[in-house]
Amino acid sequence: MTEQYVLGLEEVDEMQVAVVGGKGAHLGGLSRIEGIRVPGGFCVTTDAFRRIMAEAPSMDGLFDRLSRLEPDDREVLRTLSAQMRRTIEGIAIPGDLAAAITRALGRLGEQAACAVRSSATAEDLPTASFAGQQDTYLNVVGPAEILRHVSRCWASLFTERAVTYRQRNGIDHRTVHMAVVVQQMVFPHAAGILFTADPVSGNRKVSTVDAGFGLGEALVSGLVNPDVFAVRDGEVVARTIAAKQRAVHALPAGGTQEVAIGSQRQEQPALTDAQVVRLVRLGRRIEAHFGRPQDIEWCLVDGGFRIVQSRPITTLFPLPEIGDQDNHVYVSVGHQQMMTDAMKPLGLSMWQLTAMVPMHAAGGRLFVDATGRLASPVNRAALLDLMGRGDPLVRDALETVLDRDDFPLPVPDAGPGGRPAGGAPAPIETDPGIVAELIERSQAVVAALERDIRTKSGPALFDFLLKAIEEHKHVLRDPLSVQAIMAGMEATWWLNDKLQEWLGEKNVADTLTLSAPDNVTSEMGLALLDVADVIRARPEVVAFLQGVEDEGFLEELPKLAGGAEAREAIEGYLDRYGMRCVGEIDITRPRWRERPTTLVPVILDNVRNFEPGAAERRFEQGRQKAQAKEQEVLSRLRALPDGDGKAEEAKRMIDRVRTFIGYREYPKYGIVSRYFVYKQALLEEAGRLVEAGVLPEKEDVFYLTFQEFHDVVRSNRVNDALIEQRKEAFRSYQALTPPRVLTSDGEAVTGAYRRDDVPAGALTGLPVSAGTVEGRARVILDMAEADLEAGDILVTTFTDPSWSPLFVGIAGLVTEVGGLMTHGAVIAREYGLPAVVGVEQATRLIRDGQRIRVHGTDGYVEILS
Repeated sequence: MTEQYVLGLEEVDEMQVAVVGGKGAHLGGLSRIEGIRVPGGFCVTTDAFRRIMAEAPSMDGLFDRLSRLEPDDREVLRTLSAQMRRTIEGIAIPGDLAAAITRALGRLGEQAACAVRSSATAEDLPTASFAGQQDTYLNVVGPAEILRHVSRCWASLFTERAVTYRQRNGIDHRTVHMAVVVQQMVFPHAAGILFTADPVSGNRKVSTVDAGFGLGEALVSGLVNPDVFAVRDGEVVARTIAAKQRAVHALPAGGTQEVAIGSQRQEQPALTDAQVVRLVRLGRRIEAHFGRPQDIEWCLVDGGFRIVQSRPITTLFPLPEIGDQDNHVYVSVGHQQMMTDAMKPLGLSMWQLTAMVPMHAAGGRLFVDATGRLASPVNRAALLDLMGRGDPLVRDALETVLDRDDFPLPVPDAGPGGRPAGGAPAPIETDPGIVAELIERSQAVVAALERDIRTKSGPALFDFLLKAIEEHKHVLRDPLSVQAIMAGMEATWWLNDKLQEWLGEKNVADTLTLSAPDNVTSEMGLALLDVADVIRARPEVVAFLQGVEDEGFLEELPKLAGGAEAREAIEGYLDRYGMRCVGEIDITRPRWRERPTTLVPVILDNVRNFEPGAAERRFEQGRQKAQAKEQEVLSRLRALPDGDGKAEEAKRMIDRVRTFIGYREYPKYGIVSRYFVYKQALLEEAGRLVEAGVLPEKEDVFYLTFQEFHDVVRSNRVNDALIEQRKEAFRSYQALTPPRVLTSDGEAVTGAYRRDDVPAGALTGLPVSAGTVEGRARVILDMAEADLEAGDILVTTFTDPSWSPLFVGIAGLVTEVGGLMTHGAVIAREYGLPAVVGVEQATRLIRDGQRIRVHGTDGYVEILS
């Protein structure tokens, strides 16, 4: 195929990213939209770039060195990238290539002033904008200067910031090529940026326009503050007019210069409201063409708009696909399940299949549509109350949406409203035998699943799983199980509310629930202390574990003195808890049984920080504390007016909470136990697909939904492009922070605590486990990297049950996500750890090693040093 070194903008469209880069392709696409004016120009294609690279054999070695580099090795990266730029800029452009560029320039006018702009193939993509990573040169005049700046654009693929960006985003440097756009300069009265969705709130119905005088360079470089306009439904709804003291103008002979703006003009708006509305209308046309919200660079020339660039806004959280135009309000499932990380498609679809309510996927996360319940006066108060008890920020976010006049909710269908959300189920007796029966029932169901699934494979496995999932949901709906969970939670709420009212003491239930029986999650933390007791007595095993990196380490243990007993202890633990892991609601996440090295740092911390017999002592101390608190509370109540009645009622609730609160953790354990059985069977099926040459790797099935996986097994055919596309999308979702509440307008609503009882400078959160503790903050985002000393305070994004083995060794807990009855809160209370959850950006605002004070009774964190 003959190389094409130059193409006119009118010859390309957005499908030709590989040929003319992201910017060139978008400009070609823009020039085809009716009513959109794009300055004329041409693209120097990636064929030209490859030709230049072929002239520089030394680049191969530099690429190799770059690929081996850690992203944080800034010094070497800086040196290598500078060397690569010098190499590219030092190559003389071959005669035929220079002639092709000069001919194209002649069509614009040989002495025409031009903008010479980098256009990389990994740029302006839906998942990564690469904004500002490569260079643009304005007002370049004459063929020699144009050629020199084309070389500089090629070289800008290797600026330090561009190389770092690719390293951090996992993009192979060799796969990215550079095209160059040469465009006729426009000399605007005003210029700026239009976002067709609000880049801060995410609202797709609000456009924002930044505008300044002269070239847009003044805004992009931060030289001036822009005028900012917000537009909704065809009218300007907000404006901020800045004092614009400087502008960037083009010089007649080439280049640009800063100029001062006269004082009488500085505070004049750069655009009239009518111009802003007209610009937004053009933006909506561009958005419709590209099919997603856009970040658009524009110029105002002789009263008309020229569009000089458009790229997707990559920071917006995606919206669930519902298929109607009604207003919807979505609540994050991840914030309730303590797992806000992005999930892979198989994980999303399995949780959707097993969930008790419909869930919608967006941005690798799941959301529940709360619109109907919010719109119904019958259900709204109960839903807000339930949400508020779990996470006050969710409640506040929902109330914020309800208070808006510009976001009416559809009127719910007439008819019986049903039992209000969160209404109390029928009462049950305070009988420990109920919990024992429920646990026994759950264990029998999992054992039967393990037995029956062994004989299933191929399409029959998927048919079996669909039936098993129906049974799974039937188990979750078990009225007795729901009653037991609600009994424990309602007794907790009653005790906290009444004892604060009667005795003026906050969160008394936190002490009364210490070492409650039948709590499988707290037992899991204590059981790892027993494993540490076995290992601590065997120094050779301790030394071996300190160097463990390979998942096969359990096979090596019996070769050491005392290693057989150590292996037996760890295996016994994995038999009971090996189905757990961080983010366990995502079936695709590696379980402890699959990756036992995750537990090694925690075991070693326990060996170092505890004495033998710590598990039994901890449990007994908690039980005695709870018993002493019960006696104290009842004694104080009896001294009040009608004290005997109050004490009797409180005693009944204390017995109730101690009977049922531990069971709160068991249904999740049952779900995750079943999930591991499903996963093992599905991975065996994936293994058969690999053996048959249908898939390159077993874990590729994680990027298919359950139904798609089923289809692949039936047909023995897979869409490789779909899997690659899903992998790319998953990588982009990992960079997004999911909102607690999301509207169908795209607005991410975070909510606020609205409290005035928190000291200045303190971080506000939700008090979930009483007490105050001071200590060293350990900011840990990956449990496998835990390195804790006694007295440390764990600071992390979220804690699901898998984090509980760390709880035995810490003094307090701070998380970004959580509620009163989420797992981390329950276990913190169980172990008597002061805890504050729902602290926005805690892992960024608190630095590892700082001294902090956690006020678990009042719900705030002070940074002391």
